[in-house]
Amino acid sequence: MTGSSTQGIKTVLHPVSDLAKAKAVYAALLGVPPQTDSPYYVGFETEGQHIGLVPDGGPQGMVSPVAYWHVPDIEAKLAEVTAAGATVKEAAHDVGGGRLVATVIDPDGNVLGLLQDR
Repeated sequence: MTGSSTQGIKTVLHPVSDLAKAKAVYAALLGVPPQTDSPYYVGFETEGQHIGLVPDGGPQGMVSPVAYWHVPDIEAKLAEVTAAGATVKEAAHDVGGGRLVATVIDPDGNVLGLLQDR
């Protein structure tokens, strides 16, 4: 292990079938309006957490929520977790604003997200 730590789970993305209905439910749950509100993504910021709604699972084909572990070095963490037995599902890539994301699959088929802000 290289010792690259995580900064915890700070982002959780949820695939939704009806963005408008989901937006209303999450706004009521979280008690705040969305900070990002577009046809392809709705994001809420509350209590140090980012909750995102992804219509129809987005281009990554999400079928269940994905928790994103924030890391200081996404490539180092990808190397660590794949050496330990995870499989890369989605290689690290920029999703805008210098934010890098990647996903891996653990030995039981669970999807784990990694996120690095530059």
